[in-house]
Amino acid sequence: MVKRIVLLDDYQGIALDYGGWDRVPDEWEKVALCQHIADPDELVEALAGAEIVVAMRERTQFPASTLDRLPDLKLLITTGMGNVAIDIPAAQRNGVVVCGTGGHGPATAELAWALILGLARKIPAEDAEMRRGGWQTTIGTDLAGTTLGLVGLGNLGKQMVPVARAFGMDVVAWSTNLDPEAARAAGAEPVTKDELFERSDFVSVHYKLSDRSRGLIGAGELALMKASAFLVNTSRGPIVDTNALLDALDAGTIAGAGIDVYDTEPLPADHALRSAPRTIITPHLGYVTEDTYTVFFGDAVEDVLAYLAGDPVRVL
Repeated sequence: MVKRIVLLDDYQGIALDYGGWDRVPDEWEKVALCQHIADPDELVEALAGAEIVVAMRERTQFPASTLDRLPDLKLLITTGMGNVAIDIPAAQRNGVVVCGTGGHGPATAELAWALILGLARKIPAEDAEMRRGGWQTTIGTDLAGTTLGLVGLGNLGKQMVPVARAFGMDVVAWSTNLDPEAARAAGAEPVTKDELFERSDFVSVHYKLSDRSRGLIGAGELALMKASAFLVNTSRGPIVDTNALLDALDAGTIAGAGIDVYDTEPLPADHALRSAPRTIITPHLGYVTEDTYTVFFGDAVEDVLAYLAGDPVRVL
């Protein structure tokens, strides 16, 4: 009987090129699926007979209703050490071991800065104009002397602070349970939620998605922002109310937005965000780097080998 390992959501067809999958015994068939499978019935069919499945972050949902229909599944690996798309108690009830990987480096913070700089200097618009034969059509925004507002000051939020300071920016931060002394120690001024949106010239979201954080940034928060301010979200799409953001962009009540994450991923081809004004949109690239993928898939292979040896590692 063929033993199957299925790697999901390999959008770029590169998953098997990283991590050294040749270390896994040859009797295991390794299949990487490039197309996202959103329909639960189609997912169950695609994973039939797979004892090991590797999920790329939260791209695919594994609720109890799906896990209950995967009797062959014994090891479910997620890249990263947490995945809100996996019902871990349901997995445990079905005898499925769930393991994670390392890989949380500076890549997402670096992308956040790429979006901030792209928005501030209007790089996509100027690039497009240059390719049309034009020359100097916009006026940029200086970073020095402006204020960066961090919604969330965990590991990723803290990585933003020294870069902001290097650009000569002030930094303010807010989260529901922010420790003021810890914020100051990280180089950020703790403020109220309203004050953050009122004062910031750039608001960058670095918050975990949960039932409490869905819609955390809505019409009320966007209305507090300066007309010259920008919003950047490299965290999770549902944290920002998409309809409220589209309304603010269409009305010109904020200067623009840099978005890497969406309510539905991949983003539908006809989604309004694809044509929203004054935006930079990227296809959830926060962790899509050589170094991150090397860790993700290298650790995934280690997870497989440890499981096969009867001693699973990085169990969630």
